Amino acid sequence: MHEDLIGLMPEELTRRTFIAASLAAGFALAVQPIAAQTVITTDSEGLEAGDVKIPVRDGEMPGYRAMPAKGKNFPVALVVQEIFGVHEHIKDICRRFAKLGYMAIAPSLYFRQGDTTQIQMEEVMKIVGKVPDEQVMSDLDSTVAYAKASGKANAKHLGITGFCWGGRIVWLYAEHSKDLKAGVAWYGRLVPNPNQKTPNPLTPKQPIELVDSLKAPVLGLYGGKDQGIPVESVEQMRAALKKSKSKQARASEIIVYPEAGHGFHADYRPSYNREAATDGWRRLQAWFKKYGAA
Repeated sequence: MHEDLIGLMPEELTRRTFIAASLAAGFALAVQPIAAQTVITTDSEGLEAGDVKIPVRDGEMPGYRAMPAKGKNFPVALVVQEIFGVHEHIKDICRRFAKLGYMAIAPSLYFRQGDTTQIQMEEVMKIVGKVPDEQVMSDLDSTVAYAKASGKANAKHLGITGFCWGGRIVWLYAEHSKDLKAGVAWYGRLVPNPNQKTPNPLTPKQPIELVDSLKAPVLGLYGGKDQGIPVESVEQMRAALKKSKSKQARASEIIVYPEAGHGFHADYRPSYNREAATDGWRRLQAWFKKYGAA
């Protein structure tokens, strides 16, 4: 079972968790949220928000953009999807950034391989398993170029955040991009799979292997009860950051919320932990401001 579905054991399959398990691939019941009492909905009042097309090297990539309706020179926040794609929750996060004065963009980073927002988990994994890191890095660069070309953004203030699958991508992009100022990774994979003897050519490096070449500081936010990303691996990453001679690695930080599990920021899922999510969002804003992404 993928770490994004951890916690949905048979004995817990209430109506809400049943929907989460069977339609987890991307907020398929966006109009009937699975955790209605906790779902955060951010309106578009005062914003320009909606679907966009982003020029990439082989065509156009779908995405979602939100920014203030008036003004310009907005700092840029890249929002990297969970494994489930650019669904309503990810779009809402873009609007939350826009309310803070950012141009926030969530590119659909495996649109070439397929649409994960309306399919079952087994098919999601098949699609995501075909997505090369090199493609993702290039598409994120294209997203930054799109923001620059809009005439509305100031990409000198560039930050990135991502969740689960996107959390790992944050670390990779912080190693890849010379323009990035800061990153915030929410519960993304950090170390190689110990059961995998040779690296996957599509995902050849894991974040812990890139520590010494980070080009921007990363704040990592993890759950102490995350069954998919063991605390041991988080502590390995923390130790590697401290040991590194890289200035950006030493500036990076990791926060572990002892009572939070995987997906604790996802307010539309039973994994949501309000205290950890609220604190993490506060820390994200402070991190972006501290390192020039705001």
